[in-house]
Amino acid sequence: MQLEIRPDPAEVGRARRWARSRLAGFGVAADEPLAETLILLVSELVTNAVVHTGRPAVLRLLLPGAPAESAASATVRLEVADSSTRAPVPRCVGGDATGGRGLALVDCLADRWGWTPEGAGKSIWCELDRCSQSRESAAVAYGGGLSAYEGLAFEAV
Repeated sequence: MQLEIRPDPAEVGRARRWARSRLAGFGVAADEPLAETLILLVSELVTNAVVHTGRPAVLRLLLPGAPAESAASATVRLEVADSSTRAPVPRCVGGDATGGRGLALVDCLADRWGWTPEGAGKSIWCELDRCSQSRESAAVAYGGGLSAYEGLAFEAV
């Protein structure tokens, strides 16, 4: 499943709604930790593509083959491909900075992440294991749990 993203900040909200609907169709409840974490990761990766490249992007959500396979061991993969060849670079920012923490969040919340060249650009990806219990403890270690990030830069649109 994929969604084309225009280089417009309003696309971040559209990407979140699209991802929520795909998860719901797959049987993942909106309040399930997997869904909450995935939506936060969609916000971060799509925002990075829109803000830092100023070019169209493609959001891909790869779910296991069928809802019956969504057992505890299922892995969900999220990819955002854009036409920029510039590699993503995590930044160290001061406490007063209003941005620059997106890849740090991805690193804390995803079970795995990385990037690969794709065509004339790149794809940034992350994976979440549905059975992973480390996600919430990683968020707490990063700054107080998933609720600490609510409303920062990704209000519901």
